Amino acid sequence: MPTQDEVVQLPRTLDDWLTLLESRHPLGADGIELGLQRVAAIKLKLDQRETCPVILVAGTNGKGSCCAMLESILINAGYRVGLYSSPHLVSYNERIRVNASAVADDDLCAAFAKVETARGEVFLSYFEAGTLAAWEVFATQALDVIVLEVGLGGRLDATNIYQAACTLVTTIDLDHQALLGKDREAIGFEKAGIFRAGVPAVCGDAKPPQSLLERAAVVGAPLRLMGRDFGYMPQEQQWQYWCFSDGRVNREVVRRSGMAYPGLRGSNQLANAASVLAVLDALSDILPVAMKDVRQGLMEISLPGRFQVLPGRPVMVLDVAHNQQAARVLSDNLGGMGFHPCTWAVFGIMADKDIDEVIDSLKDRITYWLPCDLPGRRAIDAKALAAILERHQLTVAGPCTDVLASLKYARDNANLDDRILVFGSFLTVAAALKFTGRAE
Repeated sequence: MPTQDEVVQLPRTLDDWLTLLESRHPLGADGIELGLQRVAAIKLKLDQRETCPVILVAGTNGKGSCCAMLESILINAGYRVGLYSSPHLVSYNERIRVNASAVADDDLCAAFAKVETARGEVFLSYFEAGTLAAWEVFATQALDVIVLEVGLGGRLDATNIYQAACTLVTTIDLDHQALLGKDREAIGFEKAGIFRAGVPAVCGDAKPPQSLLERAAVVGAPLRLMGRDFGYMPQEQQWQYWCFSDGRVNREVVRRSGMAYPGLRGSNQLANAASVLAVLDALSDILPVAMKDVRQGLMEISLPGRFQVLPGRPVMVLDVAHNQQAARVLSDNLGGMGFHPCTWAVFGIMADKDIDEVIDSLKDRITYWLPCDLPGRRAIDAKALAAILERHQLTVAGPCTDVLASLKYARDNANLDDRILVFGSFLTVAAALKFTGRAE
């Protein structure tokens, strides 16, 4: 345990805390240390307990959107909601929210101090320390429900130390293969690691890998599956949610029609919304929600960087699509927009992503590519990214430096009817939000 003198020397500001946590891993905030033993031991020392229902959300894509929808609907229903998500776009405080408000610096500093004191000589990664600190904040807030977004995978993610009342896996696709496995079966097994015996589980992937289905059966998690137990149907200007009643004999279809489209753009958001409604159905006995609150919550939701279209000319689209599945969805969403003669793409991404597949998914939507540098050791530099684009015989434009220079180049050269797309890493979109003055 730290001595009294060492406690006095603890950081005083949030920036200092984050700098300290980053310094403890060779890769800083990017350092990933999967495993539950360390973080579970500190949870026990802190006497952290689940005193309200917890919803645990995993998946390759759609996690953030589903968490935000759950938060918005449950707040409209009158519940006091804690949300932990990652990564952040502009400020770390975004990761920890209470009733849609980011936690204050002082509260975060106090939480980090408690975690630091409890950990003693035990190493905690940046994400593990943040997860434990988020729970310390939530413990002071008299919450009715907590929504936790898995950071990576599920089975060995720090959020998985908490006992969930319901679990959700959104989609399963290829990402983080070096840590989660080379194919969907391996990745599905890791995502399904959040399932618990007797705890309702929802899967928003209509064609999940067999490993996920088998894991649910082995642990005894009652699984609700997209397309089998619930789903959605687009209607003119509206959509319909359907599900089967709980009875296993002579089950009846329950339909909820006349639903307004979610406030988040993109056709993929209907699948996310249906998955969220399946979670709320599973929890209806302990967290009842009226349909008026569902409708209001879905309409009011906003989430920066998820097919976010900024008004003005030329129009600007921001999207944190950074893997093949997300890039395919982004391509479909771009295709659903009005006609734009040219699309200028400001593109920055991490080197460990399947960059060729991301490019292939979007190459038919983009006229000019503006690769850019990003901070951090995991990012591919702009010149190397440009070489990959040229190998695909695509047109590279711009200065090949940072996001700011690329955005300025795009704005200076695009016509008013053109479209500027900013996508890839969260860091790329965060820089664009700052550039446009929309960073909160």
